Amino acid sequence: MRGVAVGTASGAVAVAAHGLGGGAVAPTGAALALLLATCALIGVVVATVRPRGGLLSTMAMLAVGQSIGHEALSMGPQHHQHGVGTAMLAAHLVAVPVGAVLIRAAEIGVRRAVTSVRRFLVVLGLEPLPPHRPTPVPVHQRAVALRLLVSSGSGLRGPPCPQNPSLLAPA
Repeated sequence: MRGVAVGTASGAVAVAAHGLGGGAVAPTGAALALLLATCALIGVVVATVRPRGGLLSTMAMLAVGQSIGHEALSMGPQHHQHGVGTAMLAAHLVAVPVGAVLIRAAEIGVRRAVTSVRRFLVVLGLEPLPPHRPTPVPVHQRAVALRLLVSSGSGLRGPPCPQNPSLLAPA
């Protein structure tokens, strides 16, 4: 959930701040494709990294995502050369802590909702199922499956041998 939130927030804030700074408000073509690719990449990276710093790590991930998103928008063909304006910088600086707080609040809210649903199910007597652990396959069944895979055919490929041997002799 964190990866999706950071990726989408990075893209949305990059577009909004870019528009405030005088850049293209609605990216098209290559800039849009690059922005979507970078937001997806930052989302995947954030989803695979375990946050250890809580709010500060989420803020750092948002800041990196927004800067990469801004650079992706700056590479578009409709981009006018301009510096980072105060409005654009202010939008990024405000969006980082606000976005981090909202993402952390959503994580805490989902965790609390899942916990309360589990407690409600226990009160009703409908205990949640334990996580499914696959049962190990006995060794003799693995050997049978391997034998079936290895000996599934005659091993020779080609047309079947004709029944009449005179057909094999040259004419």
